[in-house]
Amino acid sequence: MWDQRYGGKAYAYGTEPNDFLVAMAPRLRAGRILCLGEGEGRNAVFFARNGYQVSAFDLSAVGVAKTERLAARAGTRVRAFQADLNTYRLDEPYDVLFATGVLHYIPPELRAGVFANYRRHTRPGGLHVMSVFVHKPFIPPAPDGEPTARRWISGELLTHYADWRIEYCTEEVFDCMSSGVPHQHAVNRVVARKEGVGD
Repeated sequence: MWDQRYGGKAYAYGTEPNDFLVAMAPRLRAGRILCLGEGEGRNAVFFARNGYQVSAFDLSAVGVAKTERLAARAGTRVRAFQADLNTYRLDEPYDVLFATGVLHYIPPELRAGVFANYRRHTRPGGLHVMSVFVHKPFIPPAPDGEPTARRWISGELLTHYADWRIEYCTEEVFDCMSSGVPHQHAVNRVVARKEGVGD
């Protein structure tokens, strides 16, 4: 599905970075960053243009290729590779992990293990900048929702950071036109910092 969505010449979600990322950028420090489920590269290229050493992965080979092209067009470099969010595990340390619009593809039974791996491979002082779609009974399912998507519940993301410093946390409802049909999403956004040498 994602190869098809990313298959056109245009970038499905544009080439400008996510608004949440732009708002959080002043909190971040230079270093190694990993963008999870990066799609066509708009956020990874933003990081690379701002001096980060950037790696990014996505399930879609088409998305990975477009990430590389966007980085080249911007005169920068992103180490982009194909990987499945549910099976890929980190084996090297990062200063920042960034994810938006993708973590709902991790089934609930896998989340503890995935986040334990992310935590272990984050350097002391490093940040996780994460946003997840959360279930709200008063918001109908998105018209382009997929059967593999499993929304989180309010506060669930925070449970993975009980011993980290929470620098930012919010939940909001926003309007979306991703399918061409007006709809809404509820999203929980968290910025958490790893203090000391835990994990």
